[in-house]
Amino acid sequence: MASTRPNHHPGAVSVPKYEIRAVHSATSVTVYQAYPPAIGVPAAAAGRFPAAWKRDRMTWIKPSFLWMMYRCGWATKPDQETVLAIEITRAGFEWAVTHACPAQYDSRLHPSAAAWKRELKRAPARVQWDPERDLHLRPLGHRSLQLGLAGEAARRYADEWIVAVTDVTAVAREIHELVRRDDLSAAAALLPAERPLTLSASRPGPV
Repeated sequence: MASTRPNHHPGAVSVPKYEIRAVHSATSVTVYQAYPPAIGVPAAAAGRFPAAWKRDRMTWIKPSFLWMMYRCGWATKPDQETVLAIEITRAGFEWAVTHACPAQYDSRLHPSAAAWKRELKRAPARVQWDPERDLHLRPLGHRSLQLGLAGEAARRYADEWIVAVTDVTAVAREIHELVRRDDLSAAAALLPAERPLTLSASRPGPV
């Protein structure tokens, strides 16, 4: 499987509908989140979340930079003005995926809606697939993974899995400005090099 397929390019090789794509190494995976400056700035400075970050809330992490840009409006939406690239351990990312429950009921994966609701309630993570985005933030035909972390998963994420936190707000704004100028080649050149990620363990179905 090619490692450099640009998921934003209209002429790219066909991408599977459900595939995890991320900046990753043998030991880490990079995900994205957007926060108000009161959370994001100290997190980037310290390399971990400040005390104001709530460990008892579900937090969603996104391996796709462009999906994060869609969600935060290129760092313009209220309380999402600071975009963080958060490098976490690969072991932690895989733990979250393998312990996740799909965010929506799928009869192929659960015998009943009631069974799915029971698993969703007790699972420390949930997985959701949303349309990937291009540089204009238009939906593409394939999906982008989101991971919702709660309870044990959120605590492990904040206290054990984080390797580094980088403020990438300036890069996001630079790419956005290039898109506004219709300089898509220059914008694409600044995008993170996301590539398919194969997990060492997996669950059945598009999780």
